[in-house]
Parts: sequence; structure tokens; C-alpha cells
Amino acid sequence: MPNAARVADYLYGGQNNFQADRKAAQSLAAAAPVIADIASAVLGFQQRVLRFLVAEAGIRQILDIGTGLPLVGNTHEVAQSLAPECRIAYVDSDPMVLSHARALMKSAPEGAVGYVDADVRDSGTIIAGALETLDFSHPVAILLLFTLAYVEDPEAAAVVPSLMAALPSGSYAAIYHLASDLGPALEEAVRQWNTMMPAQPLTLRPAARVAGLAAGLDPVPPGLVPVTDWRPAADDPGFEHVIPVHAIVARKP
Repeated sequence: MPNAARVADYLYGGQNNFQADRKAAQSLAAAAPVIADIASAVLGFQQRVLRFLVAEAGIRQILDIGTGLPLVGNTHEVAQSLAPECRIAYVDSDPMVLSHARALMKSAPEGAVGYVDADVRDSGTIIAGALETLDFSHPVAILLLFTLAYVEDPEAAAVVPSLMAALPSGSYAAIYHLASDLGPALEEAVRQWNTMMPAQPLTLRPAARVAGLAAGLDPVPPGLVPVTDWRPAADDPGFEHVIPVHAIVARKP
């Protein structure tokens, strides 16, 4: 059977996937060719966000929820290349993902990398596990990159507030989310995915609902925008059409 983490790994150009995952990914891409561009667009956003958080905002602690399978340019690699003392706690509920992460994701000597087995909805377990690596008396950046699309309403609205409640002022949340209002391209692909994988359904959301996921936080300019418009870099790849993914980075006042 296809697995969400392995399908994503294939779309991102990884090697940790099986024929069932590749077949599922190819079927989704046939229904929505834009999926091939989403992978590179969101990876670019992740790199830009980490540069902002570490190099500009001075963040040295990151809670990456929904880790996915290891790829080149993982969160700890980028963050520690900018500041080797960065500490990262990876969170996932997929045993395969955590096994790969523990084997392959190693910290720079000056910093630390930890792993938490928890579902994104279980903020208590996430916080308790992350405290083994992170110090919550200092600001932390939470990364929810794609993860909230796997959380249905009304649970999704509670995820960020429950996590941010444990963090001090000056902490951040970075989110990207599949969009329902940036063109119809994804609708058929998501319908297919939810038929193939009813245990891991995806939810598309419009801009207003994605913004609501970060309610109570102060958006970092330019606020909520299509993922390619969040502080684009000169070396970002170009796309012929809008990538149907919303992105926002916000700070706890």
C-alpha cells in the first residue's frame, strides 16, 4: 500500500519509496500536473524560512512536526550550517520515518537533534518529548510544513494554539498548506488520494482558514501569501503558474 511519507519522498526526489508509492504519486501527478512543481516550491520555502529564522530572527531551537523521510537539506542541516549550536526536535508518528531519522539525521557537535514519536494532534506528548532536546524558556520555531493538511476540522484549529501556549514570547510558527482557492488543479488529485488512503486523508483550505490556523500570532511580512511569494530569493526556480500552496510565518507576541 502507498504511504504518505514515501509518496512525498518520491515527489521530492528521494530513494526511500516502493513501487506502490511511485504508482500513487504518478497517478496524482497525472490528475494534477502542478504536483511536480509543488515539491520544489515548498522545499525552496523551507530553505528561505530557515534562513530567516536562524540568520535574521536569531532562533536556535526548532520543533519540526511532520518530519518526513530524510532528504538532502533537512531542517537540522540547514539550520546548523547557519548556526552550528542549533537544536532541533523532529516529530513524527510514522515508525518508518522515525527509524530512518534516527539512523540518518545526525547533529553537528555544537548542537543537538532529538526525535519525538507523536501525532500532530497530541500537543502534550510533543511538548514533553521535545523538552528532552529543547529549552522552552527560550524562543522556539515550530515548523508545520504540509502537516496540517492531514488534520481535519475542527481539530486543525487547535493545533498551533495548543503548541504555542507552551512557548515563550518571540517564538515562531511556520506553516505551508495545500490551497483550495488558488486554482482547481488539486481537487481531483486530493479526491484520488483520499480514496486510496482513507486513513490519511488530505484537506484543502482557502487563505482565510489557513490564516486562522495561526490566529493570535503576529504575521511576519509579507503575511499569508502563495508559497513562492514568501520572501522569494534570486535563485528560486521559476514557475509558469501559481503554486496552489499557502504559506505564513508568524511570531508569538
